[in-house]
Amino acid sequence: MRVRILLIMLAALLAAAPARAQRPDPSRGWEILDNSFLVEESFNQERGVFQNIFTWALDRDGSWAASFTQEWPVPSVSHQLSYTLAVADTGSATGFGDLLINYRYQLRAETAGGPALSPRFSVILPTGRGDRGLGDDVVGVQVNMPASKQFGDFYLHANAGFTWLPDVQSTPHVAGSSIWRVAPMLNLMLEAFVALDEFATISPGFRRGWNLGDHQLVVGAAVPFTRRDGDVNAALLTYFSYELPFKR
Repeated sequence: MRVRILLIMLAALLAAAPARAQRPDPSRGWEILDNSFLVEESFNQERGVFQNIFTWALDRDGSWAASFTQEWPVPSVSHQLSYTLAVADTGSATGFGDLLINYRYQLRAETAGGPALSPRFSVILPTGRGDRGLGDDVVGVQVNMPASKQFGDFYLHANAGFTWLPDVQSTPHVAGSSIWRVAPMLNLMLEAFVALDEFATISPGFRRGWNLGDHQLVVGAAVPFTRRDGDVNAALLTYFSYELPFKR
């Protein structure tokens, strides 16, 4: 169950113009950004806009994990603060998991010659009960370095980082994804996430976006396949993101 909780939290840390039937212009800007599920994209929130992200994953045995993340610029795109609340049903217990407080710095904007970079540092607070399988009962940290680069109708994202929970685990991870813009507001996605010596996940999915005035809505779904200790487990992951202005 810890794997599913970790994946759903990454999904959280883990919209724009109306859709059209024709192919997009590969030379223009990307219509949906910062809305991957398992792989972090390198784009902070712009000034005056905050984002609400809901994710929910269902396993074949009926257990589930969900999260809510809210992202805020402080006060501009260079600095971003967010928090992630997790809740899960392990089959034997239901309750809140550990809480993440996240800071991300827009180190580099994307250019024609190089990717966007936005390192993240998170503090993991032990708000979930470890004796019920909902947390780890220690204060931990997580760091991640995402990189993102557009190539026509494809966006490539790469991550590297680690999670440190004292006396529990110290786990490096790597991840990558390819996003294909099949229409201006419809993307097909292939994501992969590997926690070294722990588990590996590959996840095909899609996302669809709309622009509702100055509000942005993105929904999506994926089927993550996770291999751990020689066994492969499939799950259903759903995603909902809503961006809106907090000042004019």
